[in-house]
Amino acid sequence: MGKTGYFTHRDCWKHDMGAGHPECPARLDAIDDWLLATGVVDALQRGEVPLATLPQITRAHSVEHMEHLEALNQRLVADGPAGGPRYAPIDPDTALNRFTVLAARRAAGAAIAATDAVIAGELDNAFCAVRPPGHHACRDKAMGFCFFNNVAIAARHAIEEHGLERVAIVDFDVHHGNGTEDILSNDPRVLMVGIFQHPFYPYSGTDHPAPNMLNLPVPAYTRGMDVRELIEACWMPRLEDFKPQMIFVSAGFDAHRDDDLGQLRLTESDFGWITERIREVAQRHAGGRIVSMLEGGYNLDALARSVEAHVRVLADL
Repeated sequence: MGKTGYFTHRDCWKHDMGAGHPECPARLDAIDDWLLATGVVDALQRGEVPLATLPQITRAHSVEHMEHLEALNQRLVADGPAGGPRYAPIDPDTALNRFTVLAARRAAGAAIAATDAVIAGELDNAFCAVRPPGHHACRDKAMGFCFFNNVAIAARHAIEEHGLERVAIVDFDVHHGNGTEDILSNDPRVLMVGIFQHPFYPYSGTDHPAPNMLNLPVPAYTRGMDVRELIEACWMPRLEDFKPQMIFVSAGFDAHRDDDLGQLRLTESDFGWITERIREVAQRHAGGRIVSMLEGGYNLDALARSVEAHVRVLADL
């Protein structure tokens, strides 16, 4: 049994976008409660979660993006919890409250701390149960529930801080990771492979992707066995050829058949299988090094079971 880290922080519960919003603090409660109830959490090593710094964040984002979010945050803080507006909208689905930037810096900080611990050999791999998610956050823009792109920040940290020459990003969220693609397109040090429902939000990923991007758009109602065949035929040869020294995962579980935010038909056993394939590549080429970041997943029961399946494989349980 390997050493698997579990990175989460109470600040990630403080970000809130209003009553009824699917990207809610209860997502982390569901994961925490289920990992505790199943005993999986006993096999994990909890990691400290710092705040990501401006230099770390601006490896993936512009200074202007950070300053814009900070200005919105300061306006909310200045208005106070009573009397002033509670939210600053970014788009129809995405808004800040006065704790959003704090939570987003913790989420990115978890990605960085997990990366440091895995590269140092303190952990074999890690899962970060954090929010807000990150894979729609572009270099200059927050969107789609996302503010800072956690996997892109972590990937650049591994390259620029630790000197890795080849890192892979695997994204199996139901939505295309357009922000990750925006930040990392044409960076030959990074290979990104993704599978996502199409046509579907954010309506991207099919228009001449860069050579370091392998996007697999699939239609609504695609089932797990079809996804597995595509991954085997398309992802695996590219990953094998690339020989990544570390793998980052955008672990979105909204492709589950019970999740109403998408129309794919995966189950927790499919997520377990995908994780097995990722782990095999990591063991062959990366010394087993994987850092996985929570992205989507909005049916709380399906999310909790899917995270369990994912983490069981990472921890070799």
